[in-house]
Amino acid sequence: METSTYKKNYFKYISIFIFCMLMRLLPFRPPNVEPIMATMMPFGKVYGKFLGFMFGFSSILLYDIITNKVGIWTLITGLTYGLLAILAVEFFRKRKQNRINYVYFAIIGTLLYDAITGLSVGPLFFNQSFMQALIGQIPFTLLHLVGNISFAFFLSPIIYQYLILDKKLKNSFSWELLTLKKI
Repeated sequence: METSTYKKNYFKYISIFIFCMLMRLLPFRPPNVEPIMATMMPFGKVYGKFLGFMFGFSSILLYDIITNKVGIWTLITGLTYGLLAILAVEFFRKRKQNRINYVYFAIIGTLLYDAITGLSVGPLFFNQSFMQALIGQIPFTLLHLVGNISFAFFLSPIIYQYLILDKKLKNSFSWELLTLKKI
């Protein structure tokens, strides 16, 4: 389906944006375990490149503003997430919205994001050696992969089916999720 055939619901867009922001603001949350990528994949299909970009970019910008951590990394990480959202729109243009494709994109997107942001900010702006950045990035990327793959597997199909396609939640929804029925 083309982007224009989906019903756009800006209330849902803003609600999910707020939900993602609140998830990111949870205290004691492991770093990079957040639903941004899992959300922008199905959203990009419906809302297109511009709003997909704005979702990714604004998620980073607003979080950094709220936590008073705005810096050059805000621009780099925000632009990178925004560009990944555009890449997601292109990736899903001719692909099905399913768990396999969500997980596949989450892996590729996470590796691209962490390579661009994790290996550039330290060496370019904080006199960190490339090797230090690379070694420090490995556990961070592993945690990021676990979070994004998990969210892509569980959350992305739910967002697509129940928030974008407007399928009604049924009593059997919990059973479908637990048995990993094709959502």
